[in-house]
Amino acid sequence: MSANPNTASTSDARKSPEDVAVKPAAPVLPMVSPGDAAKAKPKENNKPPQRTEQEKKAKLKELEARDEEDNVSRGKTVGGKVAVAATVSPRKLRSRHVGAMLSFVLLVIVPTALSGWYLWERAADRYVSTAGFSVRREETSSALELLGGIASLGGSSSSSDTHILHRFIQSQEMVAIVDAELDLRTLWSKADPEVDPIFAYHAPGTIEDLTDYWDRMVSVFNDNNGLIDIQVQAFTPEDAQAIAEMIYAESSRMINELSAVAQADATRFSREELDLAVERLKEAREALTLFRNRTQIVDPTASVQSQMGLLSSLERQLAETLIDLDILRQTTAVNDPRIVAAERRVEVIEARMQEERDKLGLGSNAQTGPEGEGDAFADLLGEYERLMVDQQFAEQAYTGALVSFDAAVAQTRRQSRYLAAHVSPTLAERSDQPQRLTLLAFTALFSFLIWAILVLSAYALKDRR
Repeated sequence: MSANPNTASTSDARKSPEDVAVKPAAPVLPMVSPGDAAKAKPKENNKPPQRTEQEKKAKLKELEARDEEDNVSRGKTVGGKVAVAATVSPRKLRSRHVGAMLSFVLLVIVPTALSGWYLWERAADRYVSTAGFSVRREETSSALELLGGIASLGGSSSSSDTHILHRFIQSQEMVAIVDAELDLRTLWSKADPEVDPIFAYHAPGTIEDLTDYWDRMVSVFNDNNGLIDIQVQAFTPEDAQAIAEMIYAESSRMINELSAVAQADATRFSREELDLAVERLKEAREALTLFRNRTQIVDPTASVQSQMGLLSSLERQLAETLIDLDILRQTTAVNDPRIVAAERRVEVIEARMQEERDKLGLGSNAQTGPEGEGDAFADLLGEYERLMVDQQFAEQAYTGALVSFDAAVAQTRRQSRYLAAHVSPTLAERSDQPQRLTLLAFTALFSFLIWAILVLSAYALKDRR
């Protein structure tokens, strides 16, 4: 049984137009007349039996697989999936290559060539002067520590002072000081700005412009170990060395000022205490002088001791007189003149003893006058001792304040700071700047990277379209 022509046309209709287009043409069959067809009918009974349904499906799958292979080879879509991209036409390929080459020339070759021409033909030679220094803090021991064997002689660096000095070198103040001494605008304008507009300084400019150019020409390196290295660039070796020496001199001056301020701060409190102690000692001594002038007694303690000695002597004489009087009364008559004389002697001695006691303030009749004429020695001695205590306290306070002040001064001297140079400003013999090969290599590298990024981005956008 032959295949139904309607079935074949229906299967062809289900296929996409592209599948129909790429399917190989069917072979042309010869025209058969009706008579011949009638003659051929008896022969149909001799053909093999009809194919099974499974064989038809297998044959159909085989044909579909061939069609898919043809479509993949032509870059077409099969079953909703994207096949291999179609080949690009020679005209489109040539336009892409030409655009990439033109952009490479414009973005890489031309900038690199211009940079090389400028570096070797227009850029002025610059000389570099190098200097290195550090802030040192000397720590020495006192005489007592040296005697005790615990001395520590040597120096140490201060990182905080190094950071302060680093910022000072880069400050506008430093630029203004060096410009006032050396005229930086003239030194850095020796390269003609019209010939070398990139590396030369455009005079006169403001102090801010000069500070910005200073950051380009003066490099400061701090390794956080207390060491500072500077590199100064100029258009002559002598100018670079002069600027470096000026930077070192101003840095040393600034460190000395910091050291002086630190010493003043450390000794200010001790100085105030010492001044107060001196004033107290002066007042105590003046009060004691006024007391001596008023009483006409230099040392009441010595006077009291003298009066006490006199009183003791009178008491001894009185005892001896009383003994003699008792002996006379026992051995002589009552009207004996020696008894009268002894009694008179006893009266005189007792009167003198009473006066001495009154002077010392030991008697009941002791009196004190308003001006000190009748002051008792006890009162004078009490006032004198009070004044002496005040003077001794003032002297001790003065001694302690003086010791504290001397210790503070010694401490500040032991911890004095100074700037020590380990590399003196050098004088260059050849030009090290600009580094032409390095700058040219970086220019070529970054130009190539920019060009590659732009080209890849353009290709990616075209492929998305």
